[in-house]
Amino acid sequence: MDVIIKGGTVVTMDRGREILKNFSIGVEDGRIAEVAEKIPGEADFVIDARGKVVIPGLINTHTHAAMTLFRGSADDLPLHRWLQEEIWPVEAKLKPQHVYAGSLLACLEMLTSGITCFNDMYFYLDEVARAAEEAGMRAVLSYPLLDVAGEEQGRELLRLAEEGLRRFGGSELVRVFVGPHAPYTCSEELLLRAKELAERYGTGIHIHVSETEEEVERFVREKGMRPVEYLESIGFLSERVLMAHGVHLSRREQELVSARGAKISHNPVSNMKLGAGIAPVADYIKAGITVALGTDGAASNNVLDLFQEMKACALLQKVSRQDAAALPAWEALRLATVNGALALGMPELGVIRPGAVADIAVVDMRRPHLTPLSNPVSHLVYAARGEDVTDVLVNGRVVVQDGRCRTLDAEEVERFAVREAVELFESAGRGDRLPLAEEVP
Repeated sequence: MDVIIKGGTVVTMDRGREILKNFSIGVEDGRIAEVAEKIPGEADFVIDARGKVVIPGLINTHTHAAMTLFRGSADDLPLHRWLQEEIWPVEAKLKPQHVYAGSLLACLEMLTSGITCFNDMYFYLDEVARAAEEAGMRAVLSYPLLDVAGEEQGRELLRLAEEGLRRFGGSELVRVFVGPHAPYTCSEELLLRAKELAERYGTGIHIHVSETEEEVERFVREKGMRPVEYLESIGFLSERVLMAHGVHLSRREQELVSARGAKISHNPVSNMKLGAGIAPVADYIKAGITVALGTDGAASNNVLDLFQEMKACALLQKVSRQDAAALPAWEALRLATVNGALALGMPELGVIRPGAVADIAVVDMRRPHLTPLSNPVSHLVYAARGEDVTDVLVNGRVVVQDGRCRTLDAEEVERFAVREAVELFESAGRGDRLPLAEEVP
């Protein structure tokens, strides 16, 4: 065996909802070879999981990784003011090294909190891919497509998107989706060209949809229909589509999403922070929609921690419906694992069973806030935090050991990110914003 994880409590997330106490996992050639009480023989790498819970690697289905550089710089504003007044003016000054630095920092944060795969939409796709590959992390990337500045803008961005699809077609860790930004920033022609590009390359589509009531109301005024109804009317909806947010879907829109097999990435913490509303996730699940979890970017969260998202997701459904059983812990954990894999078209992820890809996280339960360990799934959703993760495998490779990232130098990444953030904000004339220049190492 390449790796053996010994003696942990294994939450398989397989169909039977099995929790296997004092079990071991054998990993070979990037796959889970065996799940058993004892695995004979030796391994190149052994992880002692006694007192720990072993889960499939968590899957972040919507983020903007490089926006870690914006962390804490634009808080307490509604979405459209936040974008137009704070985010877009700084993004206009982005350079490749900014995106690389911010993405490295995001990979470090996500890996050490048990996230093994992320779905990203951002500029300079090659730099995000470079960071993910250096970190040894699985990534699904899309270049944001929009044509608010005219047809030429849309054509150029489509060209860049297709370049990415060609360049990373054979990558083991990096895949590329087509990423039309949103129905309100893309013309009908651009949306349909994005769909055609995704079909030609056999890949997915990543798009923001119905994040705020204001967005939906403005869309109805301009188009005479709601965003999902519009996407259906132009023939855009399909099983390839992963919609970020989807906070405000009518019953009819829910039926359309379900019928077409489109998926939703629910981002509860970002939605709360931006005052976007509460997505009726329990209704979506009941309607047969595959719902997964995302963090959104660190500018609107402000952390990349799926444990927080699981808890927020479950609690929001309970309080908004005044029903403590509205979304149980099992379902929340499923959204962060199995459903994340399905949303990204990678069903070989998100479970622990022989033959599955060995993307695995180990969570230490020997902490005051996780004691006593009466219910592993309850603890994972309602009590655990990203810093409780001790070990992480991606594609069978140990990338985090005893809480330390083995692929990236944490101090070096943090210093690099701070320097590039200072340069970015100064170039945008926002030197009064964090980070403070005197804090640069």
